[in-house]
Amino acid sequence: MPDPALLARLRGAVDHNFEAQTAFLTELVRFPSLRGREAPLQDWFARTMAARGYAVDRFTLADVPLASHEKAAPMVDVDPAASVQVVATSRARNPGGRSLILQGHIDVVPEGPAEMWTHPPYAGVVRDGWLYGRGANDMKAGVSAIVFAMDAIRDAGLRLAGDVHLQTVTEEESTGNGALATLLRGYRADACLIPEPTAGTITRAHTGTLWFRLRVRGVPVHVAVADAGTNAILSAMHLIRALQDHTVALNRAAERDPSFGAVRNPIKFNPGIIRGGDWASSTPAWCEVDCRIGLTPSMEVSEVMAGVERCVAEARAGDAFLANNPPEITWHGFQADGYVLAPGSEAERLLAGAHEAAFEAPMEERLSTAVNDTRYYGRYYAMPALCYGPGGEGNHGFDERTNLDLLRKATLSIAGFIADWCGVEEA
Repeated sequence: MPDPALLARLRGAVDHNFEAQTAFLTELVRFPSLRGREAPLQDWFARTMAARGYAVDRFTLADVPLASHEKAAPMVDVDPAASVQVVATSRARNPGGRSLILQGHIDVVPEGPAEMWTHPPYAGVVRDGWLYGRGANDMKAGVSAIVFAMDAIRDAGLRLAGDVHLQTVTEEESTGNGALATLLRGYRADACLIPEPTAGTITRAHTGTLWFRLRVRGVPVHVAVADAGTNAILSAMHLIRALQDHTVALNRAAERDPSFGAVRNPIKFNPGIIRGGDWASSTPAWCEVDCRIGLTPSMEVSEVMAGVERCVAEARAGDAFLANNPPEITWHGFQADGYVLAPGSEAERLLAGAHEAAFEAPMEERLSTAVNDTRYYGRYYAMPALCYGPGGEGNHGFDERTNLDLLRKATLSIAGFIADWCGVEEA
């Protein structure tokens, strides 16, 4: 647990800066940093961190050898050269402490119909202790927490004894390639903290995720003689029903998973986007469905992919048209493993102490049926990877919002953890 006198200094700095932190988060939310459109926010962030005295590295996914890494995910309809990553590094003047990666993603999912929001999705409205907006909770609040945790250490008159790489990445919501790119760029540390909106809990394990696209072709005819043709949308629905049944079987298998065995239906299947047809009075000649399916940490990505392909192949046989006109499966986006954070690391112990000091309650753990970037650092690059941050409501939904009281406390606990992990001296 942080020294009480040190924590008091950090608390004073966090409280003093919190109005500025709220304004900073509001500015982050006002950038509509959708996939492929993150560069304006990343450029602003790079300038902001340079003004704070960080050494800033701005690069794109095209600047690193993604194709050479087996865990790189395929990207469709996105230009890697337009996907900007930022690493802001604080170097220790007198190195001797442990190094740390602080990482957050700034890409957001589409907001949907703006008229269905209470407040405009990119306005960053503050009301009754909440800040509203797309990405406010997932996870720009966490980005503000790591920036202002570092500010608090500086403003408390302290200097870190270890290097810190503060990273903002893209592609977390679709591939994870942004996180991987920072590792391929050469950034390493003794531990990593990713402040996803966990509401002050530590993520013990997360499931993996796969994205794929089903494409069905048909024979269009006038709807007056629909029986003489085929309906690609109905054929796609037949495949979706088969995949729903397949997910039931996967969840039965998940009961044997050491982490998620007690979680009801941890594997989620979602047909998320559908496109098809050309005319309301013609049977559709084509249909595409973009789907997402999960897997537990004990399942292999390749085996789950093969299972999806078998399911679709078997479902073909039950459809008169599909039996002779096989659908196409395109794997695009996530091919993400699950991850389990092994308990007992020194990094987790120090974070738990900092949390208890800031929240005046023990740090609890959670299991997540959604993916996050810790798998890269922990599973593939063997560093303790902690997923812990502020919290709120409405991720990926309408009226997404983050709780400002939780943000203040999480910022303090992260500052205390950084100080304990890296070590500090008087500036």
